[in-house]
Amino acid sequence: MISGKLKKQGVKPLYETLYEELKKDIISGKRALGDKLPSKRALAERIGVSVITVDAAYRLLIDEGYVYSKERSGFYVGGTTGERADKSRAAALLPSTNVAEVDFRFSSLSKIMRKVITEYDRVLLIKPPAFGCLELRKAISGYLYRYRGMDVDYENIIIGSGSEYFYGMIVALLGRNRIYGLEYPSYEKISKVIETSGAKCEFLKMGENGILAEELKNSKATVLHITPFNSYPTGITADYIKRLEYVEWTKERNGYIVEDDIDSEFAVGAKPVETVYSLSGGKCVIYLNTFSRSIAPSMRMGYMVLPDELLKEYKDKLGFYSCTVPAFDQYVMAEFIDGGLFERHLNRIRRKLKEQN
Repeated sequence: MISGKLKKQGVKPLYETLYEELKKDIISGKRALGDKLPSKRALAERIGVSVITVDAAYRLLIDEGYVYSKERSGFYVGGTTGERADKSRAAALLPSTNVAEVDFRFSSLSKIMRKVITEYDRVLLIKPPAFGCLELRKAISGYLYRYRGMDVDYENIIIGSGSEYFYGMIVALLGRNRIYGLEYPSYEKISKVIETSGAKCEFLKMGENGILAEELKNSKATVLHITPFNSYPTGITADYIKRLEYVEWTKERNGYIVEDDIDSEFAVGAKPVETVYSLSGGKCVIYLNTFSRSIAPSMRMGYMVLPDELLKEYKDKLGFYSCTVPAFDQYVMAEFIDGGLFERHLNRIRRKLKEQN
């Protein structure tokens, strides 16, 4: 619990420090589900900050699903309910627009391409490493830390030609004798790839906030595939409470989660909701994302983040596979990310989506 006056930490603004302190209390259980938070004015007076600072911190917590507000009642710890749920679904559905139509800076991309050809020269003719080019893996590691708050070592990142490619690799890694639980309804190709790879799927019904608790409890699956943000075709986004429920599910079953985080960059709140990977501490969660949505469908490039406990097994079982993405494309994407152009591109899209909301 926050006691005494709130002190600024480094260069962070006070509202972000307050947000992190409150979030820490919620995650640790010091503030339980359903607990009422102090009013903005009462908390501001107690910790010696302005009401504006508290308001900004509460807004971040609401955006991430840690807190919800009740009209004329106050702020409470918990998941998405009532009016908040309707707003979340509306916001989640926004990214269904074709982001490739957003004003993409082709001039910037062409400059990067010329730079890569000039600087890398004959290196571009060399076959990329099995896990992908080091430059891109390091760039993605930095991006995930800055943009998604994920502390991921580049050695845990594998580059491949999109999520569909990784679905089959995951079955080969975790085993065909497992049952794979999928959101119902969900993207049809997920089940097709898994079943074609020789494994069985179990379809788990969705509620307004993710897979229903009863469905999770009764499931025979030991691997759970989820799309916690803007699940297709429902547009459902799982809040913090549901994401924690998914993590607990893996502990009870000694299982794994496949977190398909496509579209997460387009969350229109102040901050994207924390990943299940981060909530698990990087354990028992395989994280997937792709550039096919964030840049264009023609960009057949994605990445998979493996937890430490699966890394050696992947190398032993599947390390012989060649990387499926051309070296030139990887070096271009690495420059695109490291130069800050990718994040500026995402911010332009998010601003456009906010205007549409």
